[in-house]
Amino acid sequence: MNNPSIPEVGGRSAKFALILLVIVYVFNFIDRQILTILAEDLKADLNISDSDIGFLYGTAFAVFYSVVGIPMGKLADTWNRKNLISLGLAFWSLMTFLSGTAKSFLSLSIYRFGVGIGESSASPASYSLLSDYFSPKVRATVLSIYASGLYIGSGIGIFIGGLIVDNWNEAFPIISEAPFGLKGWQVAFMAVGLPGILLALITWQIKEPPRGLSEGLTETKKENPLKAAFGELVGLTPVGLLQAENAQKELIRNFALLIFVLSGAYWLIQTTGDYLQWIAFGIGFYIVCNWIQGLRIRDKVAFELMFKSKALLLGLLAFPFITFVTYALGAFGPAFYIRNFGMTASEVGVIYGLITAFGSMVGVIGGGFVGDKLREKYVNGKLYLIMASALGTAITGLGFLYSPEVNVSFTWKFFYHVSSTAWLGCAASTVTELVLPRLRAVASAFFILMLSMGGLALGPYLTGMLSDIYTIQFISEGMNKSIAEAIGLKQALAQSLIVLLVPMVLLGVACRFLKKDEDNLFAKARNLGEAI
Repeated sequence: MNNPSIPEVGGRSAKFALILLVIVYVFNFIDRQILTILAEDLKADLNISDSDIGFLYGTAFAVFYSVVGIPMGKLADTWNRKNLISLGLAFWSLMTFLSGTAKSFLSLSIYRFGVGIGESSASPASYSLLSDYFSPKVRATVLSIYASGLYIGSGIGIFIGGLIVDNWNEAFPIISEAPFGLKGWQVAFMAVGLPGILLALITWQIKEPPRGLSEGLTETKKENPLKAAFGELVGLTPVGLLQAENAQKELIRNFALLIFVLSGAYWLIQTTGDYLQWIAFGIGFYIVCNWIQGLRIRDKVAFELMFKSKALLLGLLAFPFITFVTYALGAFGPAFYIRNFGMTASEVGVIYGLITAFGSMVGVIGGGFVGDKLREKYVNGKLYLIMASALGTAITGLGFLYSPEVNVSFTWKFFYHVSSTAWLGCAASTVTELVLPRLRAVASAFFILMLSMGGLALGPYLTGMLSDIYTIQFISEGMNKSIAEAIGLKQALAQSLIVLLVPMVLLGVACRFLKKDEDNLFAKARNLGEAI
């Protein structure tokens, strides 16, 4: 007899949760993506460069998003997930609103740190909750529907941002006459931040499903949420290594790692002159390595399942190279059209925003659906789709970058979004299916961490830096500054596409191991002492 207090797999509560979590993800990316359409105004007002924009969009957000995501993932695996999502939504919305009060590059960076911390709560908890609510047979489709919020939010953020900044600047060309002396980009941040605080009250109504519901499993391992999350937080530092039997050996390894990170960060700072970028990235990299090193001590089962699965490990290494490209092209896409085709922010916002939203929805939902269908016929079906997505991203990316006419470029841009988003649901579902239900949020957090540290923290910044280098070179050769900035950015974006070769090779190798790793998952966990 069914227990009415337990929600049904794929039932009304599941669908309600899916709809609300998509909306939350929409707000997640409105707040994140709006910076890209404001980039030209930010550069002029705060006197910053393309690499600084890459830092604000990428590293400033990604490092905190990634690092805090680990204890947030553990909290999601042990506490009420919908409460965590609601509180995180309220916090990052507040940080977005406060970004509109920024008076300098440093203050805006600090608020972007806050946005990253808040948003780190959402996706690990959402992946875990939805994986419990829906059958594995439709999981890639469901996670793709959830991921569509990313692209809808990106499109809406660009659309709203462009509309607000152009209309405000036109209405108040003299800043001293504007209400409270606010500039258009400041109003845009404030306008998209406030509604998220209200949405947090609605998401509190989601019903929490039992863990393992969709597989018919009963959760056996109970942990104190705050204690478990604090343990993961301590695990981000060398202090967690003191629990090891061979603590001295572990600490020596960790010290060697610290020296390597400090030396690398120092060299990169001296080479590029960007101290904020490499200090932030160095801290993030060191903390991530601490967490991996300590996980083996705190939770041997989690460590073995996540880092001894060849298919999962190859996937976690491959996926960030895709986001390296998509985040780079996403960060500078609006600026590319403004510089190369002479469009205004509001013109780009309308067309670019709509193409981003609709093309990405078709790609991410269609990719998840096709991935599930391919998985029914081929054990590596989802990996095949991800590799095809990477190839399509490279082809369509070159198409929109080198089209001579704006309409042709936007046509290619639509197909770029279809190709470049099709892989995400398949990647996320592959990660959750290669770990136990109790580890899904932590595994998802690490998946997001890899996408963020490898893709978001490096793609926009390195592409922006390359754009700056080309621009300086072209200006020194006598080229007009605006033309130099347009061509420099185009060349930098095109060259970023080269890295897509890496995931195609790594995932081709992963195909050899996926079936064995899936088949042995529960047996391996039992052999490690897991009570299933």
